[in-house]
Amino acid sequence: MDTTKLITKQAVAKAVYEAIPNIACVLPCDVKRSLAEARKAEGESRGALVLDQLLENAEIAERDCVPICQDTGTCWVCLEAGPDVLVPGDVFAETDDAVARAYTEALLRKSVVRDAFFDRTNTGDNTPAFTDIHFSKKPGCRLHVLLKGGGSDNASRVVMLPPGAGKRGILNEVMDCVRHKAANACPPLVIGVGIGGTFDKVAGMAKSALLRPVGSSAKDERTAELENVLLDMVNATGMGPGALGGKTLALAVHVNTAPCHIAALPLAINMGCSAMRRATFEFNAQTGEFERVDTETGE
Repeated sequence: MDTTKLITKQAVAKAVYEAIPNIACVLPCDVKRSLAEARKAEGESRGALVLDQLLENAEIAERDCVPICQDTGTCWVCLEAGPDVLVPGDVFAETDDAVARAYTEALLRKSVVRDAFFDRTNTGDNTPAFTDIHFSKKPGCRLHVLLKGGGSDNASRVVMLPPGAGKRGILNEVMDCVRHKAANACPPLVIGVGIGGTFDKVAGMAKSALLRPVGSSAKDERTAELENVLLDMVNATGMGPGALGGKTLALAVHVNTAPCHIAALPLAINMGCSAMRRATFEFNAQTGEFERVDTETGE
């Protein structure tokens, strides 16, 4: 019996269309929980006032179905396909239409221009979406949708370090980026870090790291230890929520690593703001559709 699953462009578009209005207005459970935990830890600092406002803002946005942030971002759609699925070449063919309809019907701000240099006219419907396909050893198929604001991406960085820079060079570069740019990324942050790969791949590694639930650790013990070291260093700056002082500049630091050339040490830092608007969907072969995964349970 053939157990191969076919992923259709219609299933992808449907999931994206249904996800956008929700994630624009409702923070994922893991992010809300982490903000609430950070608030308890802050005591009476100025950062505590920022967290109070962020939590109240999230509550109002969810209750009234209005955007969490006025910057409703660009739409990044990532398909993660296992060895038991078939992905047609036109799998994203209907995604732009889904994005355009969702942004228009939900009255979300459109923030995409036609060309970064030659024609900065707004496209008027927040398209095109930015799409990726990643192939995985894990069976099944997962679809990730992320609405990424301009402020947090502007605070990000890609650097090609010399191999001799080592761990100290990576720590120094991350902290330099944090000190110079974190305040502009609407903290408390989720920081994605990519180490390895090539110039074009490392930024995607850092961005993909933002998809992990806040509070989870990397499966590799060495990577998990590096995440803890970076998180402690980031929060030790005392910049805190809103960069107004406090204990929590970042809710989490997530790291992805990969092989690389002997002469290279690629590093990318992708800032994720306090409005981490993302959703993950698992493909259901029985229905032929994607079903949303809970960010706390992973199911």
